[in-house]
This record gives sequence, structure tokens and C-alpha cells, in this order.
Amino acid sequence: MQYKVSTPQNISSYTVDLPTSKSISNRALILNALAYSSKPIKNLSDSDDTQLLIKALQSDGNKFDVGAAGTTMRFLTAFLSKIVGEWTITGSERMKQRPIKILVEALNKLGAKIEYIEKEGYPPLRIFGSSMDGGDLELAGDVSSQYISALLMIGPTMKNGLRLTLTGEIISRPYILLTLKMMETFGVKSHWKDNVITVPAGVYQPTDFTVEADWSGASYWFEVAALNKGAELTLTGVKRYSEQGDAKVAELFKQLGVESKHTRNGLVLKNTGNVVSQFSYNFIEQPDLAQTFAVACCCLGVPFKFTGLQTLKIKETDRINALIDELKKMGFVLTSNQVDDLNWDGATCEKDEVPCISTYKDHRMAMAFAPAVSCIGDMKVDDPAVVSKSYPKFWDHLKEYGYTVDE
Repeated sequence: MQYKVSTPQNISSYTVDLPTSKSISNRALILNALAYSSKPIKNLSDSDDTQLLIKALQSDGNKFDVGAAGTTMRFLTAFLSKIVGEWTITGSERMKQRPIKILVEALNKLGAKIEYIEKEGYPPLRIFGSSMDGGDLELAGDVSSQYISALLMIGPTMKNGLRLTLTGEIISRPYILLTLKMMETFGVKSHWKDNVITVPAGVYQPTDFTVEADWSGASYWFEVAALNKGAELTLTGVKRYSEQGDAKVAELFKQLGVESKHTRNGLVLKNTGNVVSQFSYNFIEQPDLAQTFAVACCCLGVPFKFTGLQTLKIKETDRINALIDELKKMGFVLTSNQVDDLNWDGATCEKDEVPCISTYKDHRMAMAFAPAVSCIGDMKVDDPAVVSKSYPKFWDHLKEYGYTVDE
């Protein structure tokens, strides 16, 4: 299926009822389960990833298919390692190409028993759940923060707790801090000094918990505000002092002409038109914002240099190459060292008459590119339903604002 997306005809004020955070929802579900709590988590995300985790945690079976949900795969692998029984966990074809060896080896060192069913280092997995000893573990700090968060959350359930030493550069630090903060909310305090995180053995406590709105989802509306002159938007549910790393989007988009202000009605965005001549940023702590900023900068004619993108190549797709290929269809020529950077010096090429954007089964490709029609005119978007991974109502909200979206 394809959608054809066209620019809004009439720009007016609009209030966006943002989705809640799947990152927070999935952590809360795991922590709630580890607390053996009967209290429901309030305001859970309606995203595919969260719904798949709910289904798995409520299942009476021992076989789980998490589809393309990376967070669910990693969190559930660690969770099942300490639940007595024999379990298998698999996913989509893309999931079977996403490495999990670092997490599996770490869990096995801590006392788990996990085997590969097909290709070594990749799902599907067979897990023999049992009590785990825990103790000291060393891990590179530049691995996916989801591996680290998965290990930290089960740390208190291990006989000796967990003393995790992170070596080298630590990426996605806000996601680790978010995990530790939520663990504390559920009754377990940890200690992070220098590069060592200590999680004592302990017991999680049942806790009333409500999930806040998703700052990653908010980023696409900052992009809409940046690309539409006179735009004024109100985003509901976002916390002013949020643990989410992507809350940085509010500060960063000031450079692309969007002012934001917290009010009693929500976060109000206004297009100021004050745009910088060049944009440089290290996305080491907010890698999920890179696609949004790449598209926004190109559309605004702002050359950019992005670094800290090393995790983008193992996301739902290779996001670095996906951005290079799809932005070329729109007439922009980007370059990369194919390791951790992405650059645009203003170089252009002939754009496709009506660009057809491939989404690669990646929700963020669809949502980052759609607002670009405000600058380049009509576009088509392949497999638009991928947005259900994190923001199922995205297309409905775009239409309500004034974009034309036709199948």
C-alpha cells in the first residue's frame, strides 16, 4: 500500500494529542511484572511494540513472536532468563538480522542459559529460565542502551545483584538514566559512579505508574512547525522536566526556527523563521532524532554535520543509508563515513517528479519524511502502516492538521 501526501492548504492552530512513550511503557511493564504487581500501568502506549510485550507477558504459552519490536525482543530475553521454564523467542526476518549476541553472552555470564536456534548471534533464541547469580559484568558503553537497560532491570532479582562496568564511550546515556530512575520508582535504588553502575539485590515494589507522552513523537510536530510558515501547534501530555533524552528536541529546533513554551494547555510551538546557516550536532544521546533533523535541515536549506550515529545501522533498517537514498529522491545529496556520521554540504541533484519514499519497515522513516511535502510538494510513502510501531494515529493527526493523505 502507498499513501500520497500533499501539503496543507490552510495553516491553522492545532492541538496534537500525542501518543504515550513506548520506551517508558515497555520499561514499566517489565518492572511491574518483576514486582509481581496486580496494579495496572496507566496510559500505556497503543504502539505495536508495547502491545506485543503486553501479549507476551499475559501469555500462557512458552513461544513468543515479537515481530519487528527490538525493545520487546531485548527486554523479554532478559526477563525470561530469570523465569523458570523453557522459552523460545523469535521475530520478523529483519529481527533475525539484528544482532543480539552481546546481550546473550552477558546474560550467560551472569548465570543464564540461552542458545541460538538458527544463526549464531541472532534470534530466534531458546532460553532455559532459572535463578541467576549475577555479580560483576563488563560491557562496552557503545552497545545498544536497550541491552544495558535489559540487564539493569533484572539486576535486583539476581543473587548477587549486578555490578556493571561500561568501557569506552557511553552512548544513549539518557535511556540508561531513564531505566535507573524508573527502577527507583519501583523501589530499587542503584548507584552510578564514573563508569560503574551498581544494582543491589532487592525486591521491586508494586507501584502506581502513569506513562507520559512521547517526546520522540513530538519531534515530528516540531518538524511540521519548522516547515510551515505561521504554524502554531499545541502538544499535549509532554512533561516539562522529562527523563526522556529526546526532550532535547525542543532546544535543538530553536536553531531551525521553532520556539516552544509550556502552558497549562500543553507545549505550544511557533514558527519564528529564525533559521541558522549551518547545523552541527552529536546525536550520541538522541539517535532517534537524526532522521527528523536530516529531513528538516535539507528542506530548510541548512547544511549539516551529524555525528554519534553508530547505532543507526542496526535499527529497524540501516538508517544512514536509508536517509542517503531517500533524500536523493528529493534532490539532496548526502555523504557518510558509513560508521557514525551523516553530512550535507548543500549539494543537490535532480529530484524525482513525485518522490516515492521507501520506509524499509521503519516507522521513523515514514514520520520524518511526510512533513517534507510542505517544501517539495507531493510525495508517495510506501508501506505507511509502519507508523503503528510507535504512533498509530500519525496519519490521522496529519489529516486533521490539514495535510492531504490519500491511499
